Amino acid sequence: MKLLRFGNPGIEKPGLLDNSGTIRDLTSLVVDISEETLLPENLEKIHNTDISSLPEVNNNPRLGPCIGKIGKFICIGLNYSDHAEETGGTVPPEPIIFAKFNSAICGPNDDVIIPRNSTQTDWEVELGVVIGKPAKYVDQDNALDHVAGYCVINDISEREFQIKRSGQWVKGKSCDTFGPTGPWLVTPDEVGDPQNLNLWLEVDDKRYQDGNTKTMVFGVAYLVHYLSQFFTLNTGDVISTGTPPGVGMGQKPEPIYLRPGQKIRLGIEKLGIQSQLVVSEE
Repeated sequence: MKLLRFGNPGIEKPGLLDNSGTIRDLTSLVVDISEETLLPENLEKIHNTDISSLPEVNNNPRLGPCIGKIGKFICIGLNYSDHAEETGGTVPPEPIIFAKFNSAICGPNDDVIIPRNSTQTDWEVELGVVIGKPAKYVDQDNALDHVAGYCVINDISEREFQIKRSGQWVKGKSCDTFGPTGPWLVTPDEVGDPQNLNLWLEVDDKRYQDGNTKTMVFGVAYLVHYLSQFFTLNTGDVISTGTPPGVGMGQKPEPIYLRPGQKIRLGIEKLGIQSQLVVSEE
């Protein structure tokens, strides 16, 4: 299934994309694509519903983040060896964990706002993993049983804030609109192997990132296992699993960063496409 949320910010409704590409309204079945809806038994109820009986949604509505009420937004740093190299880093012996504050989350096609005093706003296409059944001390063999689905994430980053302004990475990762999420939450049965998905990103029609999740240092199952050794992964938590090479700060001979008026387009195989206009802070 391809689950989604549509409508104006803050009042999105739950929906589903049917096989013809039509949005169906799920409000008769669930309150939101969040919390209990993401548990396996409740996803199964939606799966068993006659989708053709649900109302169609017309007029091409805005799409919101594909998950509502996200709990933890957990990010993994330097999880592709060639990305670590382009940033001047090294492949870590264990996953690098940091957080993106939830106020950064926005819809997949909402404008990306360059914050005040920013000169190094950058892009990062990433595979998002959404937790269904809570996970605590799970082993790697059973870790994927706790995944409700997958989505596209653009882990927008302000590199000066992130790297040169002291402390951890959070303040360079959490500016408003720095977490476009969606368009869809795609359930595992439609995704197959999460370690064999093509992912890409373009700025003004020029492709900068073109990779595959098979080159991750730490795969999805290992990450769910690993994180669950330190804290409980709750229903609706999101793991952003890292980015392949091709980010702006890694461009040669000089880094390239986003400017107002540019258009970002990114996608992951089977998970859909995002499209964003870059604007300046008013």
